Amino acid sequence: AYILEALPRDERLIVWDLVKSEADGEILLEVSEAVRESLIRSMDPQELVAAAEQLDTDELADLAPDLPEDVMQDVFQSLPMAEREQLRAAMSYPEDSVGALMDFEVVTVREDVTLEVVMRYLRRLEELPDHTDQIFVVDRSQHLRGVLPLGKLIVSDLDEKVSAVMVRDDYVALYPDDKAQDAAQAFERYDLVSAPVIDASGRLMGRVTVDAVVDYISERSENQLLNKGGLRESEDVFASVWESVRNRWSWLAINMVTAFIASRVIGIFEGTIEQLVALATLMPIVAGIGGNSGNQTITMIVRAFALGQITPWQAKQLLKKEIAVALVNGLIWGSLLGLVAYWLYDSYTLGLVMTAAMTLNLMLAATMGVVIPITMAKFGRDPALGSSVMITFCTDSGGFFIFLGLATLFLM
Repeated sequence: AYILEALPRDERLIVWDLVKSEADGEILLEVSEAVRESLIRSMDPQELVAAAEQLDTDELADLAPDLPEDVMQDVFQSLPMAEREQLRAAMSYPEDSVGALMDFEVVTVREDVTLEVVMRYLRRLEELPDHTDQIFVVDRSQHLRGVLPLGKLIVSDLDEKVSAVMVRDDYVALYPDDKAQDAAQAFERYDLVSAPVIDASGRLMGRVTVDAVVDYISERSENQLLNKGGLRESEDVFASVWESVRNRWSWLAINMVTAFIASRVIGIFEGTIEQLVALATLMPIVAGIGGNSGNQTITMIVRAFALGQITPWQAKQLLKKEIAVALVNGLIWGSLLGLVAYWLYDSYTLGLVMTAAMTLNLMLAATMGVVIPITMAKFGRDPALGSSVMITFCTDSGGFFIFLGLATLFLM
């Protein structure tokens, strides 16, 4: 998968044709979404059906959105009824839910059997499902009664019954409608390898494993990085020029508008700049440091959202703290830059204007650094979406207006 992603498109398709057909399904799951789409377009329907039939139900649910509709119909027809229902259930859950991460391959036992019976049962299996660290104990109606860790199974007396050594209460169970982010936090907090997924009545539906959680975290981090930079979707490094343009144009258009607004702010003060040329050399410093400070705030807020440490309703508390930090930083660094401005241009008033503008712009950056991601979160959007573009607009336009406005008031 990594080799295919690192090759230009023509070479990628040549290598893809050399891959054994038995591995097609697994590789399609591992490559990035953009590369997967290009590979799927190169395959005929029969090849796609054969690749899909090699996958487990939960894996097929991940691949299904990228497959043509006629291919999915053929795949549905080829599945046994039980797997068909599992696939429908898996595809019905949102992408950011536990149900979308769920694996249907589980090992279950009853609590009234001995550990020796459990060991014989496990030996009859060809292999245990990946990341099996515990066996789920259920009743005849598949209601979850507890879990049997493999560690306890190995060290306990085989004459003991499962009910004597199973864990009844001290385990983490998830629901299919839970947020995937909450599941990821539970796996990190409790060092989980797997966790059962149950419905509202307590019936075992499947499990979530650590590899699915790691994949989710990796994909989420990648999406946040793309959103922060204003990219709409994951892009193939070797995509065509027009595909890359289509992916990038929207935020570039927004950036052009914001840059034009910033230039008009400067235009308002053309007369001031003509009379005090020193302002033209100092303006970028105020705007640049403000943008850097705002990006620091946004990065911290987005990270806190990702870790579940804050909610949108804590905006006032966060805003007070960040403005206080900006005030201290503004007074320190603004005073330093004010001294530099005084030394360069022998103007005490210009130094004070520089200090005041720096402080006010850092406070503006802190305010917008909190408001932008929290507003996005309140509307159900990714807090990182376009944050870098928007904070740059605010600190550039605001910084120019504050600095040139103060200069007009006190220096003209």
